[in-house]
Amino acid sequence: MTMLFNDSTVLSPSPDLASAEQRTRRVLIVGIGLSVALAVPSLIALGLDDRLINGISVWSKPLKFQASLAIMLATLLILLPLIEERTRAGLGVFLASLVAAITANGEVFYITLQAARGRASHFNDSTPFEAMAYSVMGAGAALLVLSSLVIGIYILRRPRRGASSGIRLGAGWGLVLGSIATLMTAFPLASGEIGGPGHWVGGVRTDLGGVPLFGWSRTGGDLRVPHFFATHIMQALPILGLGLDQFAPRFAKPGIALGAVLSIAVVIATFVQAVQGRPFL
Repeated sequence: MTMLFNDSTVLSPSPDLASAEQRTRRVLIVGIGLSVALAVPSLIALGLDDRLINGISVWSKPLKFQASLAIMLATLLILLPLIEERTRAGLGVFLASLVAAITANGEVFYITLQAARGRASHFNDSTPFEAMAYSVMGAGAALLVLSSLVIGIYILRRPRRGASSGIRLGAGWGLVLGSIATLMTAFPLASGEIGGPGHWVGGVRTDLGGVPLFGWSRTGGDLRVPHFFATHIMQALPILGLGLDQFAPRFAKPGIALGAVLSIAVVIATFVQAVQGRPFL
């Protein structure tokens, strides 16, 4: 692990660090492009296909994941310049970015395929293929989150010289804490140990009539709520850091620390609320 984060091996034997870095950026750009490309037919199908799963269109879940994972890859792409130049062009950052792009699009592809088949992608082990695919998708999701964690550690340990404290700390800790919180909320969600298979805890086991845009249950607890807030710590803390750099640079460090504490508190509070079977709204 120490060797990974002390990585100084560039992807090309030439001293052109910019070309090596560009290779890493292209991996993420292609990953974003694939997710967006899949969203186009999914959006068209949403208006044409009347099949339902859990009371809502079969295409609702693919669209949510296509958007969410494109945003996640875009976050990594935007934050890469905060890493010191030689490290940014190194093998460790490239591999983390490659794993993120592959696992994100593997997950999106399977969810989209299942929607086309009119089958559930999550909590579905009805056939040997679907049981295997769900397990593989879970492992891939964990690798995706761990890739974000690696990028966050690089930002904290090997920052670009001259990077402002707010954005550097917000980006680094946002990716690290967001990744850890995402994994912690994903395990009870995926296992089905709380409330049985599915994301519901009590209430009516349907997504029909859920919170607009998000679909969260309005009749009982929903484990997707803390998972959502956990994942988006990855964007919230960098945005907070950017704002602190612009308007209150002297308070960047305590501001990020407070933001981190509040973010984790929101995740814990919404997790407890969901486990108790109470709707978020």
